[in-house]
Amino acid sequence: MKTLKNQTIFITGASRGIGRAIALKCAADGANIVIAAKSAEVNPKLPGTIFTVAKEVEEAGGKALALQLDVRDADQIQACVQKAAAHFGGIDILVNNAGAIRLTTTDATPPKSFDLMMGINARATFFCSQACLPFLEKSSNAHILNLSPPISFEPKWLQNNLAYSMTKYGMSLCTVGMAAEFRDRKISVNSLWPRTAIWTAAIGMLIGEAAHEKSRKPEIVADAAHTLFLTPAGEITGQWLIDDDFLRQHGGVTDFGPYSCVPGETDLIQDFFV
Repeated sequence: MKTLKNQTIFITGASRGIGRAIALKCAADGANIVIAAKSAEVNPKLPGTIFTVAKEVEEAGGKALALQLDVRDADQIQACVQKAAAHFGGIDILVNNAGAIRLTTTDATPPKSFDLMMGINARATFFCSQACLPFLEKSSNAHILNLSPPISFEPKWLQNNLAYSMTKYGMSLCTVGMAAEFRDRKISVNSLWPRTAIWTAAIGMLIGEAAHEKSRKPEIVADAAHTLFLTPAGEITGQWLIDDDFLRQHGGVTDFGPYSCVPGETDLIQDFFV
């Protein structure tokens, strides 16, 4: 059975949430995990740092490299990618997971918030992909995965949180454009998005603790990402994937109950953009 053993996976925003879940899932295969995130010090409101996740990765069976990275800084991106490639001998998979969210209307979105979301979402996806490209070209299993949604022009996804939607759709545009641009280089580029709310500490702060029982665990997204990475490079590319659909079609999953924070709960909160 194919695994990700000895493959190097560079994950932004990997100190908690979905990024951490993907790191641990791939580590169980014996992968090399680059935990690239800003969180180097403990935050009592948002548990998890690059160092705590590095320890978890090694306990799960993988090799870890913790790198502090502010993805808004293109020079830092280049430096971290070069350091990761030198440490592990290359990069096989890039996961653009780091994200910023502020759900505000046009008149309530200050430039600072717009720039933060644009810098962490769309801009970082572009420049992390650019920095990893020379190493992905040398890999036999090259994947770029963007944690971003299918693009829809339905006004309901734009009218009350336009700035956020623009920045996430920017990531999804990278998926389409880069998939076509890199097709001949056998680099798969896809987006992955959850059908339901995914419970993390950050989401709890955003929509309230009561949403926990109506959410799914980050592991559903991690399992979908892992299944995708086991797909030969170039076979699936340029797609906007939904986690449970992809697991149903390509992972053979039929029972999604265990992914619910409350086992068996089916009355779940639908995520944005789905």
